[in-house]
Amino acid sequence: MEDLGAFLRSRRARLTPESAGLPSGARRRVPGLRREEVAQLAGISVEYYQRLEQGRSAGPSPEVLDALARALRLDDVERTHLDALARPPRHPDGHPPTEVRPELRLMLDGMVGGVAALVIDDRFDVLASNRLGTRLFRPVLTDPDAEGNLARHLFLSPAATDFYVDWDEVAAATAAQLRLARARNPEDDRLAGLIDDLDRASGSFRTHWSAGDVELRASGVKQLRDPDAGVLTLYYENFDLPGDPGQRIVAFIPTKARTAAGLRPQP
Repeated sequence: MEDLGAFLRSRRARLTPESAGLPSGARRRVPGLRREEVAQLAGISVEYYQRLEQGRSAGPSPEVLDALARALRLDDVERTHLDALARPPRHPDGHPPTEVRPELRLMLDGMVGGVAALVIDDRFDVLASNRLGTRLFRPVLTDPDAEGNLARHLFLSPAATDFYVDWDEVAAATAAQLRLARARNPEDDRLAGLIDDLDRASGSFRTHWSAGDVELRASGVKQLRDPDAGVLTLYYENFDLPGDPGQRIVAFIPTKARTAAGLRPQP
C-alpha cells in the first residue's frame, strides 16, 4: 500500500484550499491541502486517512475511494489508477506477452499511405515495426544501450533531447504512463526493473516520477527530428489490442506533405 499512500500525498499536494472550496486560512508551511482537510472533504476520520497515506490500512471500500476521488478532484484516469493501487490486479504469470502475432506483423507491413507504425508494450519495448516505423525510429532502434526500449532511449541517451523536439513534455508523459502501467501490472518484474534502472540513472526521470502523475494517451501530435529530413510533425493514434494484453499499435501519420516526403524510406 506504499504506492497508494504516495499517490494520495501527491494528489493532496497539488490542490489549493480555494480549488477544493475551503477557506485559505493562515499562511501554510507546505503547498496543498492538509490531511485533516482531505479527511473532512471525504467524510472520513483523520486517523483513517492518515493510515491510508502511511500504507497501514489495506482494502479501502469503493465508497471510500469514491469519496477520496471527489475530495482530491481526480480525473477518470486517476480514479482508475486509485482503484488499481487499492486492489492490485493479479495476473497468473506476471509477465505480459512479448511476442507479436504473425497476423499483426502482416497488418503492419500492409499499411500504406505513408503510415509509420510500431507495436509496443506497457514497458515501451518496441516489439515490431513496419518499414516506415523502422525508418522513423531508427535513432532508438539502432541505439545499443536502449535495448529497443523507447523509455530507455528517452531518459538515458543524450541524443534523445535532439530527436524529440518537445523532449520535456514527452518525458513527463512517459513517466506518467509508466506509473499507470506499474499499477496495472504489479507482478511484472521486467517493468519494475526498467523503472529501477531509470530511477538510478536519470535525474530527469526521478523528477518526473516524483510528481506522481498518471496519464493515458490515445492520440496527439508529436514532433521528431530526423537526421536527414529535419523536423517531422506527425499525428499519432494508439490502438489497444484486446487479444494481446499490454500491447498496442501506435500509428504515425504525417501532418504535411513535407513530413510525408521526409518520412519515405531511403532507396
